[in-house]
Amino acid sequence: MSEIFQKVIESVDFITRIIGMKPKIGIILGTGLGQLADYIEKEKIIDYEVIPNFPVSTVEFHHGKMIFGKISGKEVVAMQGRFHLYEGYSMQQITFPVRVMKNLGVEILIVSNACGSVNPLLPKGSLMIIEDHINLLPGNPLIGVNDPELGERFVDMSEPYSKQIIEIVERIALDKKIKIFKGVYAAMSGPSLETRAEYRFLRTIGADVVGMSTVPENIVARQCGMKVLGLSITTDECYPDALKPVGIDEILETASKVEPNLTELVKEFVKII
Repeated sequence: MSEIFQKVIESVDFITRIIGMKPKIGIILGTGLGQLADYIEKEKIIDYEVIPNFPVSTVEFHHGKMIFGKISGKEVVAMQGRFHLYEGYSMQQITFPVRVMKNLGVEILIVSNACGSVNPLLPKGSLMIIEDHINLLPGNPLIGVNDPELGERFVDMSEPYSKQIIEIVERIALDKKIKIFKGVYAAMSGPSLETRAEYRFLRTIGADVVGMSTVPENIVARQCGMKVLGLSITTDECYPDALKPVGIDEILETASKVEPNLTELVKEFVKII
């Protein structure tokens, strides 16, 4: 048993002694998107800091809690606050909670984030389904000694985000009259935002949006055999020839305006899946 898997089992054993469920749906709530937790019929809330081997979120507006409960009658576990490379964590630490969720019974992972748009067709305040991604982070969470208990070393990434799930969410958006886009998410380390030249580069290589998370979690989820739904809210416009300064308060405000639509999509998806 590898050190990582042993730590996962320790965390899972601790959590299962507290909760009385086996959730099949996991949710990671990104920057400014933690209000979805308000719609969970909560049964147990566990602070990250009390879970053995768990990292602790250092981002001021990430709450740092695992919430167990129900959405639309279905058992879920939600991470209210995630971990980032820019906090100083390793790729293995960032993705550790995904492995814990897998061993708690999670089969479908919903990942949300706030991001910047490099595509003029995706203005600030857009809701986007991630259909593919570009990993520009310095590393990969699967690098190192491989433990078969965690999954295969050479993970196929031809469908990082489930096409079947994407089709379901598109139908929900149509029924609910929610405008939604599909696009490619590029991950960079941050915490500084990108330069004009970097935004131009991102658009050239096929990115629609850019953020600082999601990709490591997706890679590990795919190694674990989970199906993944990725949802992004564009909180700022990163067009090189019309670039304006943006602050975190503006990003959070924009995310909060779009969040009701994201919440509606997630609630309906969980209901029918």
